[in-house]
Amino acid sequence: MPIVQRSSAPSTITDGRAGNVRQAVALAGALRLGTHQPLTLAPRAPWRWLSPRRLPGDAQGYGTAFAALAATPPALAIGCGRQAAGALRVLRARGSQVVQILDPRINARHWDLVIVPEHDALRGSNVLTLLGSLNPVDDDWLSLGRAAFADFGSLPGPRTALLVGGPTAHAAWTEDAMRTVFEQVASQLRSEGGSLLATTSRRTPPALSDALRATFADVPHVIWGDGGDGVNPYAGLLGWADRVVASPDSVNLLSEACATRLPVMVALGDVVQGRLARFHRALQERGRLQPRWLDWSHGPIAPLRETTRVAAEVKRRLGVGAPLPR
Repeated sequence: MPIVQRSSAPSTITDGRAGNVRQAVALAGALRLGTHQPLTLAPRAPWRWLSPRRLPGDAQGYGTAFAALAATPPALAIGCGRQAAGALRVLRARGSQVVQILDPRINARHWDLVIVPEHDALRGSNVLTLLGSLNPVDDDWLSLGRAAFADFGSLPGPRTALLVGGPTAHAAWTEDAMRTVFEQVASQLRSEGGSLLATTSRRTPPALSDALRATFADVPHVIWGDGGDGVNPYAGLLGWADRVVASPDSVNLLSEACATRLPVMVALGDVVQGRLARFHRALQERGRLQPRWLDWSHGPIAPLRETTRVAAEVKRRLGVGAPLPR
């Protein structure tokens, strides 16, 4: 059998969805094993439907870029999402160590490690859990955000960051209810002073993006939507904010907000159900969510930073790299 040459740099493998890319890249960065090599899968039928189950010829089933990677597999591959889970199985069969982020929906034994949020049910000897999701937010990341968007510092304080996602099955809020949230936040800013730093997502209903701009037209603000507004200033928003209001639907948004040292308020949290409700309760028990709507009184805040802890455990379990500095 020919000797397979392995790349020393970790590879991140995703379907290209922003949330999946963000988690895989965050873990790769926290491992500090060198510059990671990103790969976006292009699966064809039937792998697009049946992943992570293996099929004959699956090294060719996830696109030409993956086929090239499989020919010279990396020492370590990190994937996030269902498509990545199938691709990781191919690499593991060729000798790579593989880390799957998010529940692959089949037995975890097919990967070296599987990382899932605590509010999921999956458990096992090779399963690592964390509160929320992996993300890059730490003091250095926030400092870089402030430097990159230094002009936000001229906005009057307190600066309220407003992070708006979109309704989901587990957080079925309505557009009318979110418009009321906008009006309440704007009213507080008008009466107490301050400014708004707002962002929407691909899932935000278009009418709400218009309502956001209209509601805060007379308040000092920066509002970024998912198109036509230039470079995403998200790191600058969190870096310069004094407090955060977030819609209830996104584990990623809430995890990143709670990784700051800012007080965090959840809008419309009473609508959440199922696994998402368990996540909210865990944040409340950790003291990371403000208990009373638009009441910003708070004591010392400990940021929720799970990524460094998880990365250290991945390195210990897999025996890769040097220990992370304390």
